[in-house]
Amino acid sequence: MSEAENPDISSYNSFNAFFTRPLKAGVRPISEADFACPVDGAISQVGAIDDHHILQAKGHSFTTTELLGGDTALAAKFRNGSFANVYLSPKDYHRLHMPCDGRLMSMIYVPGSLFSVNPITARGVPNLFARNERVVCIFESAEHGTFAMVLVGATIVGSMATVWHGVVRPKPAKKIMQWNYTDLNVTLEKGEEMGRFLLGSTVIMLFRPQTVAFSADWAPEKSVRLGEKMGNRPRL
Repeated sequence: MSEAENPDISSYNSFNAFFTRPLKAGVRPISEADFACPVDGAISQVGAIDDHHILQAKGHSFTTTELLGGDTALAAKFRNGSFANVYLSPKDYHRLHMPCDGRLMSMIYVPGSLFSVNPITARGVPNLFARNERVVCIFESAEHGTFAMVLVGATIVGSMATVWHGVVRPKPAKKIMQWNYTDLNVTLEKGEEMGRFLLGSTVIMLFRPQTVAFSADWAPEKSVRLGEKMGNRPRL
């Protein structure tokens, strides 16, 4: 609570307000690297996308098309690109921030299951992240091109919110829904808040080929914090 903007536990009017409490300004300095870590959490997996396949855990993978709700044209942008999957446990700060500057192009709600997304489940449930309810946010960066931030829900319905939409809970919640933002100027800077989880969950970032070289210390199970260096553009 010493890091919270409001350290008085008794002043929060609901558990959700307490759980998603904002941090004090300056407690998570934003790295000057090209890409900054967008959350507090632990790395689940990170590395190259093998054609269209993303590693979930030993013996398990899923495809970018599955993750993105079946949009093959969108998935093709990330073929042989890079990904990072970061798990937020219930003890972590639960707001998500931008890894780099970006302009929002679209948001896709993909209905699904509500499995827990902790490391044990990730090792045991095939296609976990492509089966759970999720919100796909597509951004365009002048410097880095198209990138995606996929918020994967867990355990409770309507557990994800964005700063431009609020809680993403469409009705009916049993079909894929899409919002187009190309005519709006929803632009967020690196380190700026973009959303929040109302319970422990996962964010998966997708980048196009030759966009990011992850820091050498980014490896599965490593704890990371918002604002730390995530990587830089490859120096070709």
